[in-house]
Amino acid sequence: MEYITIKEAAEKWNISVRRVQTLCNEGSIPGVKKFGHAWAIPDDADKPKDKRIKSGKYIKDNDKANG
Repeated sequence: MEYITIKEAAEKWNISVRRVQTLCNEGSIPGVKKFGHAWAIPDDADKPKDKRIKSGKYIKDNDKANG
């Protein structure tokens, strides 16, 4: 199996290096391995779906917001 670096994955997926690091830490990329301080990402790994909030608004609990 071939591996790529975080920088290569960031360029391939058109996202920041920091975002790829976060995805690795969260375990969102299947087959990723950590060697010391470096991550090895499988060459054939697909870009994970972005699970962050898209609307820009956080959903608050009504009880806490009104009380």
